[in-house]
Amino acid sequence: MGVTVKPQWLRVKAPQWERVGNVKEILRDLALNTVCEEASCPNIGECFNAGTATFLIMGPACTRACPYCDIDFEKKPQPLDPTEPKRLAQAVQRLKLNHVVITSVNRDDLPDGGASQFVECIQAVRSSMPDTTIEVLIPDLCGNWQALEIILAARPEVLNHNTETVKRLYRKVRPQGKYDRTLELLQRSRFLAPGVYTKSGIMVGLGETDAEIREAMQDLRAVGCDILTVGQYLQPTQKHLNVENFVPPEQFDAWRKFGESLGFLQVVASPLTRSSYHAEQVRELMKLYPR
Repeated sequence: MGVTVKPQWLRVKAPQWERVGNVKEILRDLALNTVCEEASCPNIGECFNAGTATFLIMGPACTRACPYCDIDFEKKPQPLDPTEPKRLAQAVQRLKLNHVVITSVNRDDLPDGGASQFVECIQAVRSSMPDTTIEVLIPDLCGNWQALEIILAARPEVLNHNTETVKRLYRKVRPQGKYDRTLELLQRSRFLAPGVYTKSGIMVGLGETDAEIREAMQDLRAVGCDILTVGQYLQPTQKHLNVENFVPPEQFDAWRKFGESLGFLQVVASPLTRSSYHAEQVRELMKLYPR
């Protein structure tokens, strides 16, 4: 059955809708999607108030139906929109973003998994906002390592690919993904582009143990992952996976300290942490640990 009553530490302050509305207006004007809205992120108020957003390209429908995710499933999504990169760059410019996160739905229907669209978006942002740092949060590309090389050749500052859960739960949580493939993607990224910071994220509250989380963290450090996020899984609807337990804030603090002891450059761990939460802090990280 899982648990349903959210504890006090998961209550989110009501957003200031004036700023949120301004960001939404720009996104609607340019016909852009954000993962903030599509995936029902609990931090939408805080991030939109700060003028930041994680852009969701090649969507809004996804070719996978992961049972934890609130993004719509569609076996045959729409063709790629060649105007999307330019519109995204215009949004970055209008929002005056110092750091932008570009993510995507899975596009297993495309030969390169959408790698070329990521590159077009990176280049468009670079052209209009050369001082803006760029993080790409990519799918596993079905293990197409040539596609990964194409994305890395565009030199985003950060290459993010989420692990999502521990190895034992992969078949249940991420049935079309592979734990070892995720690790290989991050390892190859470190080898192919040592100047690009690598990042991953884990959800908790799906029935994993503390030992399993620590093992996943060790696996990620073993492949050179620089940045880690750890956050509480929240059930989007009754059709999605149940929350098995709500993890208290002190446990997140323990994982953060453990991750720092392993050598991660940054560990962001809290109940409301998501993979793009406070992503702009990478600019400070780049000053502390230049590549």
